Amino acid sequence: MTEGAPWKHIIRFTLPVFFGLVLQQLYNTVDAIIVGNYCGESSLAAVGTTATFTFLFLAMATGFSAGNGVVVAQAFGANNQNEVRANASTGILLLLGMGLASTLIGISVSRVAYVHFVGVPPEILDLTLQYFNICMLGMVFQFGYNIFSSILRAIGDSAATLYFLLITSILNIVLDLLFVAYFKWDVAGAAWATNISQAVSFIAAYIYMSKRYPVFRFKLKEFTWNKALAWLTIKMGFPIALQLAIVSIGLTFIQRAVNSFGKAMTASFTVGQRMELFLNLPFHAFQTTLATYAGQNIGAGKMDRVKQGMKQALAMSFVSTLIISLTVCYFNQEIIRIFGISDQAAVYCRDHINTIAFTNLLLSFYVPVFGVFQGANHTAFPTFVATCALGTRALVTYIFKDNPDYFGYSIIWWNNLFGFSVGIIITWIYYFSGCWQKNSRINMA
Repeated sequence: MTEGAPWKHIIRFTLPVFFGLVLQQLYNTVDAIIVGNYCGESSLAAVGTTATFTFLFLAMATGFSAGNGVVVAQAFGANNQNEVRANASTGILLLLGMGLASTLIGISVSRVAYVHFVGVPPEILDLTLQYFNICMLGMVFQFGYNIFSSILRAIGDSAATLYFLLITSILNIVLDLLFVAYFKWDVAGAAWATNISQAVSFIAAYIYMSKRYPVFRFKLKEFTWNKALAWLTIKMGFPIALQLAIVSIGLTFIQRAVNSFGKAMTASFTVGQRMELFLNLPFHAFQTTLATYAGQNIGAGKMDRVKQGMKQALAMSFVSTLIISLTVCYFNQEIIRIFGISDQAAVYCRDHINTIAFTNLLLSFYVPVFGVFQGANHTAFPTFVATCALGTRALVTYIFKDNPDYFGYSIIWWNNLFGFSVGIIITWIYYFSGCWQKNSRINMA
């Protein structure tokens, strides 16, 4: 990524990341479609309401693996193979340990969290806890897959994870149909299908990484733990994990507001969130790409290429987001129908999808820049932006949700406009200040 036209490297790297994210969302969306059609609206609402709290744990998996990826990317850009291997070994051990700890913590606090914090309606509480607790049993595979994927992306291999996800997505669909539609296991079947599929992707990623790249070919006794490198991964990854955790907490408050409008709104929000995640795919793919791109070029001492590549990535981010938004709006009725929700829920959902298709265009103008900040060793700033944006969204939600003269229940989706506007302003002020260029090289000594 340090030579040649930046946009060519960015597209080549982003496309596998993008399609991998598509498969990941299909992975989650298939659960909702099958549960909605074969188990009913209560089960769909239960699956949907687990998303925000589950995301709190996935924030750690994503954040700390991304932090390790930035460290590995800079070492790779500097052509330091020993540092690449040492950081990968420590990162793998760290993330697997976090995955096991997350399982124990998640199951221990699930009832208290969903009753008192998320405010799950009593009629779907048992289904919610059943789905969540089973999913938590497979959390170690989520953490493991994330660290393997992050390491592979850090050395420029974004295509491999696409193949793993393709296999496991197909497996997840087959198992969903078997467990939910045929065996009638309801939400438990969907949870077990997710766990088994995730375990397969975890195993496939490790086998590929060790076979394809000798530097990552660890025998069991060759895994080494380095406290200094573990701390470096935590230092780099904590702001990213915190940013995502703040998103999760903010969305949990919004989910609580959603639940207050009844089961139809909860089911509608589940579908709307799934579609929102699809709309977010392009700029998140470019963010992931720019973190690696910036890390490698900063490691090679080429800051001008970082700025040039970011400008080209932003243009591609907006165009691709616009195309997906228009497509989702045009087919919104057909999309809603496949989830099998009630007529009232469908009315909510149509307005939700049309609104976020417009407001999410704002994200395409600033979320990819987060990747530059991460690659430049300024991972804390996106956390600040996320805090401001989510705080704004939660605040306006509770101000307007009971006021039908202004927004009423529609603030559930219009809160994006307020939050994302704040985010875009803060991000670009920081970028043009040039502060992100200071101390951009990581000291691995």
